[in-house]
Amino acid sequence: MTSLRPLPIAAGPAAAHALPVLRDAVGGEFAVLPYAAGGDPVPVPTGAVPDEGTALVVGTSGSTGSPKLAMLPATALAASARATHERLGGTGSWLLAMPPNHIAGVQVLLRCVAAGTEPGFVDLSDGFTAAAFAAAADSFDGDRRYTALVPTQLLRVLDDAGATRALAGFDAVLVGGAATSPALLVRAREAGATVVTTYGMSETCGGCVYDGTPLATTAIRTDEEGRVHLGGDTLASGYLGRPDLTADAFVTDDEGVRWFRTDDLGHRDPETDRWHVDGRIDDVITTGAMKISPRVVEEALTSLPDIAEAVVLGLEDPEWGQVVAAAVVVRPGVRHPSVVQLRDALRGGLADHALPRRLVVLEQLPLRGPGKPDRAGIAALFHTRP
Repeated sequence: MTSLRPLPIAAGPAAAHALPVLRDAVGGEFAVLPYAAGGDPVPVPTGAVPDEGTALVVGTSGSTGSPKLAMLPATALAASARATHERLGGTGSWLLAMPPNHIAGVQVLLRCVAAGTEPGFVDLSDGFTAAAFAAAADSFDGDRRYTALVPTQLLRVLDDAGATRALAGFDAVLVGGAATSPALLVRAREAGATVVTTYGMSETCGGCVYDGTPLATTAIRTDEEGRVHLGGDTLASGYLGRPDLTADAFVTDDEGVRWFRTDDLGHRDPETDRWHVDGRIDDVITTGAMKISPRVVEEALTSLPDIAEAVVLGLEDPEWGQVVAAAVVVRPGVRHPSVVQLRDALRGGLADHALPRRLVVLEQLPLRGPGKPDRAGIAALFHTRP
């Protein structure tokens, strides 16, 4: 029987203390459940025991809903590390730039464990700053150097000349955790950064689709409603103590292939053979009987020169059913736009029914988990502001 040990992991250089425990976990000694050092351990369902072979139990961190605890086998974590290094061009050293108690952060450490390399660490004592990233990158050695960021971090780095130069020195920069706007990717690549978008979740050992192409260990398909299913060697065995949720999310097809049913809609571009995620199923906005993907509106907003970040959601409305609402962060020194100005700027690029009718301008987006916008928190802001 696999035992479960809570594992407090500090952010920044102190995360190195967790490395011996992580090595033992992937070596089959026990399973670990990471949580932020100084905080409370993650609650575990009463009497729950991890599946045999589990090395890591990690909470999901979706933009909505209650967190679940995904059980990740040591074999799945090893497959993920191998496939990642294969796609990126070889094993290397990783710079940890995010909290390590979420899947994206702990995977940075586990990839170093798998490769036999030592990680570097960004000082997060004052939160993530471009200056701290540049300082850590400048002192970080390795034959091949990798790091992983969320879009908000990438934006902050690109707003700082020194951090941008440091970013361009990495062999690859994984960007995931939330949708990355095409405009931000273009900006990063023009600055010389080798950015690689990732798609995945806790249930798939993190990112398993890179730049729209699944890793060698990953399979992807969509069902009749466009829901993305992910399969392959990096799947979780299920949810700790929740066989009911496991049965609903993990399905086996007629050929005996096991799949994880995501909450995302997606499609494959027949010309490029790359997969695109269109957004969460429950985020689709229906206004006046017309359906709108928030991601389309978000990408249109962030293509505007004055808009740095955007989240779009549907708000209940007695006339339209729902109206399109946008929360935006403007670039430094830019005056806050009005909703009329924003609609005028977007008109022609979006259908009229997709133009925002409500707007709130924020200093920064509320986040839930590693870089994911807190959509419920953002929706609440529209009820507290005129």
